[in-house]
Amino acid sequence: MRRSLDDWQDLATRALARAGANPEMAATTAAALVAAEAQGMASHGLSRVAQYAGHLRNGRADGTAVPVVVAAKGGAVLVDARCGLAFPACSLAVREAIRRAGEFGVSFAGVTNSHHFGVAAWHLAPVAQAGQVGLACGNSPAAMPAAGGRRAIFGTNPIAAVFPRPNHAPLTIDLSLSEVARGKVMVAAKAGKPIPLGWALDAQGHPTTDAKAALEGSMLAMGGTKGAMLALVVELLATALTGAAIGAEASSFFVAEGNRPRIGQVFLAIDPAALAGRSVYDERIETLIGLMLQDPEVRLPGARRDTLYAKALAEGIDVAESIAQEVERLAQDRP
Repeated sequence: MRRSLDDWQDLATRALARAGANPEMAATTAAALVAAEAQGMASHGLSRVAQYAGHLRNGRADGTAVPVVVAAKGGAVLVDARCGLAFPACSLAVREAIRRAGEFGVSFAGVTNSHHFGVAAWHLAPVAQAGQVGLACGNSPAAMPAAGGRRAIFGTNPIAAVFPRPNHAPLTIDLSLSEVARGKVMVAAKAGKPIPLGWALDAQGHPTTDAKAALEGSMLAMGGTKGAMLALVVELLATALTGAAIGAEASSFFVAEGNRPRIGQVFLAIDPAALAGRSVYDERIETLIGLMLQDPEVRLPGARRDTLYAKALAEGIDVAESIAQEVERLAQDRP
């Protein structure tokens, strides 16, 4: 079913509001999900509306929550999401990071007592717009084993970075530390389709191509031991510095009932002018990109998302009928 971005935004906002989200939470969350859908990331798009609505209705997320700054010192700041959906808290943290980086040259903003934060790079767009370099990462419910293990301990723990460019769209890098994002397995499970070998293990720790078995088991880390070590780094950044729950303490996002995840996210903002200087930064990034593009097969990270988003703005987004009907039904539900 094809609709304009504004129409999907309206439907998703109403669906989340009827599930109990306050106006800012509903609108901010809907904007993130619609943007993900428009950029070709359906696993983090409108399919999440029903998931979030279920969490709101079952008390896994507090729809009345308003995030607040609970600690600050120089360039460091901590935001408490108060167990609401993550997007308003992440937005507050990013605004604080941008402001403090402008004052101190660099800022590290953490979010605690949070929820699923969607596409990590989405949160960094304002950082690039402010002319700053941004990094983002966060943990999630246990989905990957530690190196050499079989039991899920770490989340898929995404990392994103954004580098502004003069007269060009920013360079945007976004990756999950699992072999693939767990949302892709969720989409395959809903469609009854198999997944490639090497993506996941079943509950007994055996390699599987069954998407449903994979959701009950664990994801495999990107790059094996190296990916698992990076996941450990993210887990510690997002929890030890913020006081958030580790992934093994949070119930899966893929069930409506369970505990409040209370996971964490962190954002780093850096003002290039505070270091080698803006002109040096601009020259270095453009020189590197120029070298990359000498190979005609190189595609800059984020370019495909930008192209798809521009197309979606002009033509709307075509969403699977089952997901479209689910969002429409939730938008019409009684509060």
